[in-house]
Amino acid sequence: MKVLLATQKPFAAAAVKGIKEIVEAAGHELVTLEKYAEQADFVAAAADADAIIVRSDKVTAEVVEAAKNLKIVVRAGAGFDNLDLAACTAHNVVAMNTPGQNSNAVAELAIAMMIFMARTQFTPATGTEIQGKTIGIQAFGNVGRLVGKKAEALGMKVKAIDPFLTAEQIIAGGAEPAASLEELYSSCDYVSIHIPATPQTIKSIGYDIVTKMPKGATLVNTARKEVIDEEGLAKALEERTDLKYITDVAPDNLAELQEKFGLRVFATPKKMGAQTSEANVNAGLAAARQICDFFATGCTKFQLNK
Repeated sequence: MKVLLATQKPFAAAAVKGIKEIVEAAGHELVTLEKYAEQADFVAAAADADAIIVRSDKVTAEVVEAAKNLKIVVRAGAGFDNLDLAACTAHNVVAMNTPGQNSNAVAELAIAMMIFMARTQFTPATGTEIQGKTIGIQAFGNVGRLVGKKAEALGMKVKAIDPFLTAEQIIAGGAEPAASLEELYSSCDYVSIHIPATPQTIKSIGYDIVTKMPKGATLVNTARKEVIDEEGLAKALEERTDLKYITDVAPDNLAELQEKFGLRVFATPKKMGAQTSEANVNAGLAAARQICDFFATGCTKFQLNK
C-alpha cells in the first residue's frame, strides 16, 4: 500500500524517520509531500495513495475524490476539523485522529498562558499568583484532565464540565463538577477551553457567558478560534475592563482587540499547542501505527466517521 505523508508544516525529521520505519516494516511504501505551495499539489499527490497522514492540512472533498485508491486518512493530532468527514464517508474512506498524543503539550501551554497573563505578560507591572485561584475546565477529556492535574499541583482549585461525562467521572478525574456552564464561568478565576469546533460549539463562547466571569478573570483558549464569538468577546472586554483573554489561535479581530485592550489580550503568532518535539513525534508515529493496524487487522479504534 502507498502511504502519503502530506504536511505543509513538516514533521520533525525524527518523526518522519520513525513514520518511514513503521510503514516500511509493515511492508508498505511511504511517500512524502512537504512544504507544498498549493492545495492542488496535495490533490495531485493523493491520486494514487491508499492512505494519507496529515497535520493541519485540509483533506477536502476534492482530495478525497481525486484519491481513487484511498482507504484511510489519519490526522496526526486530536482536532479534526480539517477533515471533510462527509466526503470520507461518501467514498468509504475511514477517517481517524490520534487522540492523546498532543495532550501534554497543550496542557503545559494552557498553564503557561495563565501564568503569562497573571504576570501581566511579563511586563514590570505587579501581577498576581495562580495559587489559591479556581480554574474551570470546559471539556474534561485528555487535555482537560492534564490541565486539571497540573493546576492542582500549583495549588489551584479545579472545576470542570463536560456534556459527555457524568459528575462521578469528573470527580474521578480530579475535579469538582460544575452544575452548568454558567456556574463554571461565574465561579472560576480562569476558564480553560478544550471543546472542538462543531456546529453546536461554533461561536458558543461570547458576550453572555464571558461577562458572567468574576472580577479579574482570564479566559484561556487552546482549542479552536471558531468556538469564540469574536464580536461578543470584544463587547465583553469593552464593558468589563477587568477581564483578560489569551489564545493560541488568533482571532480575526486581533488587531482591534489589542489596540483597544492592550495587555488584557494576547495571541501567539501561530497555533502552538502541539508545537513540541515530543508531541510532533508522538502524533506522527501514532498515525503510522494506526494505518498499519488498519491494513493488517481492520482496526478502526479511532474512526471519526462511524
